[in-house]
Amino acid sequence: MGIYRLPDGVVTRRCAEDSARYSCVRALILALLVLIPPSVFGSVHDPRAVQLGGYKAVRVHYGPLNKMIMSVRINGQPTDLLVDTGSNQIILEADAAASFGVRPSQRGLRYIRFTQINGQLLPVGFAQNLTAGSMNFGSSLVALRNSIRSGRGNGHIDGVLGLDILLGHKAVINCRTKVVFFKVDQTRQMNLSSVTLSQKFTRIPLRREENGALTVPCSIRSKPARMLVDTGAFVTTFHEGLFTSLGIASEPTRVSARFATGAAKRMSAGRINDLKIGDFKVPPEKFGVTALPNFALQQGSTTIAGILGMDTLYICHAIIDLDNMNLFLK
Repeated sequence: MGIYRLPDGVVTRRCAEDSARYSCVRALILALLVLIPPSVFGSVHDPRAVQLGGYKAVRVHYGPLNKMIMSVRINGQPTDLLVDTGSNQIILEADAAASFGVRPSQRGLRYIRFTQINGQLLPVGFAQNLTAGSMNFGSSLVALRNSIRSGRGNGHIDGVLGLDILLGHKAVINCRTKVVFFKVDQTRQMNLSSVTLSQKFTRIPLRREENGALTVPCSIRSKPARMLVDTGAFVTTFHEGLFTSLGIASEPTRVSARFATGAAKRMSAGRINDLKIGDFKVPPEKFGVTALPNFALQQGSTTIAGILGMDTLYICHAIIDLDNMNLFLK
């Protein structure tokens, strides 16, 4: 399995022999009171595609390796963050955060607040103001980590925009048209299900696990399982133990998966012809296969089979509705 960039900047899978040139980094309604314009599902070049009653729209763009990047301002300073449904909160690189005036809370020489992310204890800072486009999110706590990357080249980001913001503002993420909508009028209700049905989408219910992760039901060879919905994962990847148990062959590649802790694992590729996400039949394709770390496999009391990443979300026109907790695919 390899990775290549589409003309619009999106990375997707390619055959194994081309993979040597690439590296994969890291391994988401009570009544119809407002009409949802069809342009919500339209072309990225259609200016009407940023219209949704009761919401403010913020454009995103794709960087190298499927990074869904949002341009924001932190305490008035511009930066880029990864839109990441696999993270429960905002995380900033410590050096960049300091340049924005965001530092760990301290009492003398001791931090007074920490948060645990993927087994790591990280200090917490406070951003006085966070904005994106015309959307003002106000103040926010942020976790601070040492950078696991170097340089500020093409596609550099200074952190991630997590579920604390995305869920808190009932975001609707359109992975194909590259727009994120944030709800600003809590009295307005919408029913995306009726609109997406007319557009031939399939609705899959999202479930939030006790640790905050977003998962969806899936099946391979009729074996039920669950997948983590992670817009911060650039390639859809399954646990190698699942492939072994199902007798699905995989072949080695020169691609590595690097996870949030900095650990790198060699990735294989295996073809799945009968993957279903909810009732949606995913086109036959080769997917990543590796030994997923425990923090990715165990989401609260739920054991997942794999990570649903941005390549599949883009190809399948994913719309992630965090207001009514649905994933729409077609």
